[in-house]
Amino acid sequence: MNKKKATSRRKFLTNSASLGALMAVPYPIDTSEQTVQATNKSNIKSKDTQDHGDRTFNGPYSGDYLSRVAFPIGGIGAGMFCMEGTGAISHMSVRNVSDTFNEPCTFAALYVKGVKKGTKVLEGPLQDWKKFGQRGRDDIASARGGARKSHGLPRFETASFKARFPYGIIELTDDDIPVSVQIKGWSPFIPSDEDNSSLPVGAFEYTFKNTSGKRVEGVFSWNAKNFMSVGKGNKIASVKNGFVLEQPANQKSSKDEGAFAAFVLGENAKVDPSWFRGGWFDSLSIAWEKITAGDTTEKPPLDKDSPGASVYVPFTLGAGEEKTIKLLFAWYAPNTNIRLGGKGECQPGSSCSESDTYKPWYSGKFKSVREVVDYWAKNYDHLDQRTQAFTSAFYNSTLPPEVIEAVAANLGILKSPTVLRQTDGKFWAWEGCNDDSGCCHGSCTHVWNYAQALPHLFPNLEMSLRDTEFGISQDDKGHQTFRSSLPIRTVGHGYHAASDGQLGGIMKVYRDWRISGDTEWMKKLYPKVKSSLDYCIRTWDPKEKGILEEPHHNTYDIEFWGPDGMCTSFYLGALSALIEMAKAAKQPYKRYSKLIKKGKKYMEEELFDGEYFTQKIQWTGLEAEDPVKVSRGWTNYSDEAKKLLQKEGPKYQYGKGCLSDGILGMWIASCAGLEEVVDDKKVTSHLQAIHKYNLKEDLIDHPNPQRPSYAVGKEGGLLLCSWPKGGKLSLPFVYSNEVWTGIEYQVASHLMMKGKVAEGLEIVRACRSRYDGTIRNPFDEYECGHWYARAMASYGLLQGLTGVRYDAVEKTLYIDSKIGDDFTSFLSTKTGFANIGLKGGKPFIDTKLGKIDVKKISVSGVVTEV
Repeated sequence: MNKKKATSRRKFLTNSASLGALMAVPYPIDTSEQTVQATNKSNIKSKDTQDHGDRTFNGPYSGDYLSRVAFPIGGIGAGMFCMEGTGAISHMSVRNVSDTFNEPCTFAALYVKGVKKGTKVLEGPLQDWKKFGQRGRDDIASARGGARKSHGLPRFETASFKARFPYGIIELTDDDIPVSVQIKGWSPFIPSDEDNSSLPVGAFEYTFKNTSGKRVEGVFSWNAKNFMSVGKGNKIASVKNGFVLEQPANQKSSKDEGAFAAFVLGENAKVDPSWFRGGWFDSLSIAWEKITAGDTTEKPPLDKDSPGASVYVPFTLGAGEEKTIKLLFAWYAPNTNIRLGGKGECQPGSSCSESDTYKPWYSGKFKSVREVVDYWAKNYDHLDQRTQAFTSAFYNSTLPPEVIEAVAANLGILKSPTVLRQTDGKFWAWEGCNDDSGCCHGSCTHVWNYAQALPHLFPNLEMSLRDTEFGISQDDKGHQTFRSSLPIRTVGHGYHAASDGQLGGIMKVYRDWRISGDTEWMKKLYPKVKSSLDYCIRTWDPKEKGILEEPHHNTYDIEFWGPDGMCTSFYLGALSALIEMAKAAKQPYKRYSKLIKKGKKYMEEELFDGEYFTQKIQWTGLEAEDPVKVSRGWTNYSDEAKKLLQKEGPKYQYGKGCLSDGILGMWIASCAGLEEVVDDKKVTSHLQAIHKYNLKEDLIDHPNPQRPSYAVGKEGGLLLCSWPKGGKLSLPFVYSNEVWTGIEYQVASHLMMKGKVAEGLEIVRACRSRYDGTIRNPFDEYECGHWYARAMASYGLLQGLTGVRYDAVEKTLYIDSKIGDDFTSFLSTKTGFANIGLKGGKPFIDTKLGKIDVKKISVSGVVTEV
């Protein structure tokens, strides 16, 4: 590294807390509704835009930092919409698929009687990027003037947004309006209560405070065109204190059926479900005239084809008084045409046996949107209290604010269309989302390896993934498909297995067993787990050397030829997990113990180059045929590639490179509660090499012919691979020049586990600075699609810093702090969640909801009885 780069790299550290300060000074997290002043400031900005001042990590977004903020609101597998940082609604994705550019014409408005400019949409200023270049139909695209939107209506002068997941909090101000406004958007999120966290609902709470010394009369309204309409028969019906936008199923297909309800809780609201019918801009024009007049006249529903609807709440505020109006949303789209995978067979009683296409979980619990409305209204306060208990516990933390921000921002993935849930309750997911569909189907095992949030927050849903993987997605030979069908059913086994996905799943069975404490579940699954591991040995280590030698598919969508640190570390972790489960199940494991010893020796003596783990490329002397004969898809060999094969070996390897995932299996082992097999000093050395060689302050001089938009130009990030000692291949693995947030987080977390906290935080800051709201949405860390599952590796940062882990089998609480003897963090288990930490070196646990049965506490290896 040259001197200039080294100096600028050090800024990542010196502009934040030093390691010594980190251990000595707690990071206060204010969970009140006031603006949070986080300790650390973001000093790694996007330099492709003008500097608009510092934004604190975990603090509010305002100004240009507000530009791309879109905060997911919805239920697990239920669909969502986004609360934009201005207060607008966008990404309306309530029909079981992603609909990124769906910004329906909906808006809340405030009318203040007797004020000259007293009628405004309850949103901040329109973002500049929306004025031109939006995608959409010709008649609504911004190049055609942005018609059929509310963008041209008056708005508040300033806005700020603060995330306190799952709550998004907006402050609006305007000199023309004698009322301050706060908007709080949310949907239920209660760890271990997967059903109430899967409701197709959301809410905006509008709090108005009279800032004048006089009495204020006003009208709040929420207004919407019928964005559920997709054809004939659409209508808008009344519901108590609100309305329902409806599209009945048509004769050819039921997938169009859908309803969206908006209603006010606890008010005597006035409802107009019958906007003016006409051409051009008639409907919105007349609706706005009514709003600006403070007219709350009610109307009966039309028989059909109503253009839109409004709900009004008149109110009066004395000097200094405030009022909160709760606006609730509920939706219902029970049918889809989503079917993925081969023909397959269904299990009796499964969702698949009921329908040959995917149906959401909520359609099995509720028969209509009105049933959802009733449940949401009756249970609103209770669900709010339980959700607030989670939020308060999570943010009652002294961990660095960049860590809290990174963890919380990616929990929104669980509210996004990336995840689905069948009527039988089973979890299924994409890798991420395209703009208008899911991306890369099947709860992809090697991508979901990284995601550490779900198993701790909703263990039952994570365990359902294991049931699918080792059950219906695995054949009698132990071959496991890494993409499960939807509806979940048997799959074909003609494609090769994913080595990291299948081996990672074995470690995840162990992890889920320790989190749940359900030993019977583990024992029942054990024969399938053993069959899976035996298949891996036969397929990739037939000579039983303890290494993956035969070509093995992995998360880079290619095959590695010859042993490598990444996938062999998975192998050693899986062997370790199987041995521990075999002991509990009283099954033999001698064979696996021998393989572990061989593999450990090979990793440490043959793959470790003195600084980091590498790959020994091998394509001759194997059981596999010549790479040209076995290649498929995009890996096919042209004449040019055949010549390259003779010179360098198979395409898409990494050889002497420093791979950021190069010891990934040991991180997953640690997250699962397993001892790392590979020598600790060598693992630490590898991680330090990643930090040294792969973390870049900027990418100005970095060539990336692959997918550059994840990090490009003056932005910083962690490269997937580098070749600091030479030996870079002409065609290394296909994503090697890219930056993926999930890999940034796993490396950062693993560094922290090894006591390299400052280095880990440096990576986290580099990542989150790209997602500061100016260019990218802070709540949509994308990779191969929006809301990409791998990003939930950020949850591992909690364990990385604190070593906090609860083992429900042993009923033991583990703490191995890397940030000193005084900290407070968050712990979620299958039976409850809590604040946990050390005070003066002494452990404490403060359970906030449920119960956590702790019999022993281990602090840095010292165990005491409770």
